[in-house]
Amino acid sequence: MELSREQWSELRKNTPLTLTADELEELRGVDDPIDLTEVTDIYLPLTRLLNLHFTGSKARSSVLSAFLGHEEQRVPYILGIAGSVAVGKSTTARLLHTLLARWPEHPHVELVTTDSFLYPNAVLEAKGIMHRKGFPESYDRRALVRFVAEVKAGAAEVKAPVYSHLEYDIVPGATQTVRSPDILIIEGLNVLQPAPPTSLAVNDYFDFSIYVDAKVEDIRTWYVERFHKLRRTAFEDPKSYFRHIADLSYEEATEFAVNVWRDINERNLIENIAPTRGRADLVLKKGPDHSVRRVRLRQT
Repeated sequence: MELSREQWSELRKNTPLTLTADELEELRGVDDPIDLTEVTDIYLPLTRLLNLHFTGSKARSSVLSAFLGHEEQRVPYILGIAGSVAVGKSTTARLLHTLLARWPEHPHVELVTTDSFLYPNAVLEAKGIMHRKGFPESYDRRALVRFVAEVKAGAAEVKAPVYSHLEYDIVPGATQTVRSPDILIIEGLNVLQPAPPTSLAVNDYFDFSIYVDAKVEDIRTWYVERFHKLRRTAFEDPKSYFRHIADLSYEEATEFAVNVWRDINERNLIENIAPTRGRADLVLKKGPDHSVRRVRLRQT
């Protein structure tokens, strides 16, 4: 089912806005112009849908427990969010993390990004695939699937590695501990990738999945704009992996960003990420200004 922005926004019904402009500012990604109107029109209907879906999921779990004669156990609800680099999926994930935790039921919501399951740079270099960082083969897929499976199975604590965007690498010895969430959000480029034969994919554990979509040329523009913003901020940090880029001229930095986009990110998008769009339960289609123009919802 494809819905216009206006049709989708009407589905908000009486879902309250529980976010302030200041809080939204903290959640926004670099150069992401999302505002409270976008939250009201797009994300409040989405949280209403997810609330209904979450409630239905718990009911189905109760029915199965009753049928088997087992004591009912809480099964974490897993939400997957996919999309290209620079499309705004991280903002979507952080925003939903905040909004879902503010439901009247006050569920415990955790957010984990698949960047945490990238192989360390040393491993990527040893494999000769450092230039393909972000492509499916650059992730420890088995570790990611094992992590999500343990959370889904109700483990009291499950640990994930920690990735530093500043250092562009896994942080040695650092972990993120996920403790019995009601809802776990998994955000990443390739979370909707199908599994190899006879294996499980991370999305096999999803209860609902979202794909954040836009035209390739729009995402390219956003990527370059974000790159320049980072060049003037995070890249100037002495610890930054990209510290050398801060000293480039505007023209040199633009050329560098365009080349990285063309050779790595756009290629990954076309070959691996975009083909998984049809596997999502819901697609948020953005226009050139980053606002969601249309929503596609799977009905079955």
